[in-house]
Amino acid sequence: MTKNRKMPDHWYATRSSQPSWSQDWQHQRNAVDPHRVGHSTSHRQATPQPVTTKPAPPSPQQPKEPKRRFTFGWAFWVVVIMVVSGGMGFASVALLLKLPAVPNCPSIFWPTASASVRIYCAQLAANKRTTKDLLEAIALIDALPKDHPLRPEINRHIEEWSVEILAIGEEKFQAGQLEEAIEIANRIPRDVPAFTLVKEQIKAWETLWKKASGIYEQAEEQLRQSNWTLAFREAVKLTTIDNQYWAAVKYNELVDLIQIGRDDSQKLDEAYKLSKSGRVDDILKAIEAAEKITPKSFAYKEAQDLIAESGNKLLKLATSRLEQRNWQGVLDIANKLPASVKLPDVKADLIDLANAISLAESGSIGDLEIAIASAQKLGTDRPLYDEGQELIDRWQREIEDVARLERARTFASSGLASDLQIAIAEAKLIPNRNPRYQEARAEISQWTRQIQTIEDQPYLDRATQLASFGGVQSLREAIQEARRIAPNRALYSEAQSKIKDWTRTVQRLEDQPYLDQARTLANSGNLSAAIAAAEQIKSGRVLYGEAQSLVKGWKTEVLGQQRLQQAYQAATPGTPDAIVEAIRLARQVPSSAKVRGDAVSAVNRWSYQLLALAQDRAALSLTEAIRLAKMIPSGTEAYNAAQVQIQGWQKILEPPPPLVVVPSGTDAQPPLEPPEHELPLDNN
Repeated sequence: MTKNRKMPDHWYATRSSQPSWSQDWQHQRNAVDPHRVGHSTSHRQATPQPVTTKPAPPSPQQPKEPKRRFTFGWAFWVVVIMVVSGGMGFASVALLLKLPAVPNCPSIFWPTASASVRIYCAQLAANKRTTKDLLEAIALIDALPKDHPLRPEINRHIEEWSVEILAIGEEKFQAGQLEEAIEIANRIPRDVPAFTLVKEQIKAWETLWKKASGIYEQAEEQLRQSNWTLAFREAVKLTTIDNQYWAAVKYNELVDLIQIGRDDSQKLDEAYKLSKSGRVDDILKAIEAAEKITPKSFAYKEAQDLIAESGNKLLKLATSRLEQRNWQGVLDIANKLPASVKLPDVKADLIDLANAISLAESGSIGDLEIAIASAQKLGTDRPLYDEGQELIDRWQREIEDVARLERARTFASSGLASDLQIAIAEAKLIPNRNPRYQEARAEISQWTRQIQTIEDQPYLDRATQLASFGGVQSLREAIQEARRIAPNRALYSEAQSKIKDWTRTVQRLEDQPYLDQARTLANSGNLSAAIAAAEQIKSGRVLYGEAQSLVKGWKTEVLGQQRLQQAYQAATPGTPDAIVEAIRLARQVPSSAKVRGDAVSAVNRWSYQLLALAQDRAALSLTEAIRLAKMIPSGTEAYNAAQVQIQGWQKILEPPPPLVVVPSGTDAQPPLEPPEHELPLDNN
């Protein structure tokens, strides 16, 4: 029941004099347990007490009577003695058997409290197992003198409770609360014997914590460098640390960070590839991927850098489109800018400038003035103020250019060469840095071509008229007239095209007689003269290709005739070698030659002639016959027949199989019957 009694938040413990144990105990009984006071008092009143009586003085009015003396017998005194002795014994036993009252520790006045009461109350406080109560328990009993008889027990309790305080600190340490653990340990009084344990424990905690922190920092460094395997190796080292916080909580935290970092790294790699493409959609996808990286990840800073870098890329693309006056492209980028790039003012300015560019796109002076007024709304504190000023300057110069071009076009509208010259001079006043410079150059080029056409058209018309007569001389004069149109003039290409056609016509008229003569000679069989006539047409002339094609065919025919004549001459002796040479020459006749058929017939005829010679020689020498037959080349009509003949002659030349000589005598065995399938067939 005493353990459930509430203790005060703080007890003041002071040193005091040492009253006797009986006085302290009586004081606690009267102060702590008042409901038992009545019981104790009644018990004490039941104890017999001696009574002192005085005789009353005699009354003076009464007559003096003789004194009556009352005497007690010995039996009476025996009874009295027994009653008194029994009562005292009973009271003593009752006092011995009665439990003392429990002290009320919160209301004790400590300077007068005994050591036993301090120890008792200190134990009550220590039983709560909190740092505060354990420290109060230590302070309560450590206030007793060093030479107190109960000092050994006091020191034992102090050491025990100091160890319990360190155990509480160890729990904090295991939970990852190093500072709290050290603070708890340092609250143990320095003058207690157990304080040496405090120093050792704090040193052990700090050493272990430093080691674990070093491992964790190494793992974090590997994470920053995206070395996932090395980071995991460092994380595994934490499991060997004798601390639940580092071995479990921080280890799991590192494993999660490694997994998150690995996944985020893959996402960022893909995002970086997209951001480098230079396409708006890919850059936006890269930003979207980077936005998914959480602040918990080690890749978060890198992701934020990628978002900022991608935002700058989008800004550069938008600015480039501003310079190109591509207002639709600017709006496309501005409307897609995500909030994560943190460019809200830039986005607003892009939209304003894009709208201004769309107004200026018509090119009219009125729209340009409206666009200028719209761009002038951007103050000096706006991020795209400079770009706005550049556009304003451009549009102001464009207004001047538009006015000049309108005046120039007015002059050029008459179509006269003199007015066109004035228009060109007006347009040339537009500087090359002005926005309408290219438009002015295009107009100048067009007007210049009109002037050149007006100046050169008479030359081309006269040349065309001369060429229409059709003669070689007229064509030559037309060519000379057209050549008066110089290069880079408007009609130069047309003049050159006509000159080319007229030149081809002149060449055809000049070379056609040579080609006609060559064909006539070839038809008459005079191929050599035909070739000579066609070769008079030189390279680069219009009929050169046609002439060379005819010459090639005629030369092939001449070569075929020459080879066939050589073959006939070679075959004249009629010897095998002469016939073989004739066949070789005849086979050189080109396949496109007209005499190719004659050459084939001659080759086949000569091959049969060789076969006949071989057959005639067979009567004298099969070996020589075989040699002659082998001279017949493949592809001729007699080749297959020659091969059959050669095989027959070779079988004749093969030696007969050796004869088996059977020895004579009685031991000779009759010849074995041939197998059934080898028996000669019965012709009957």
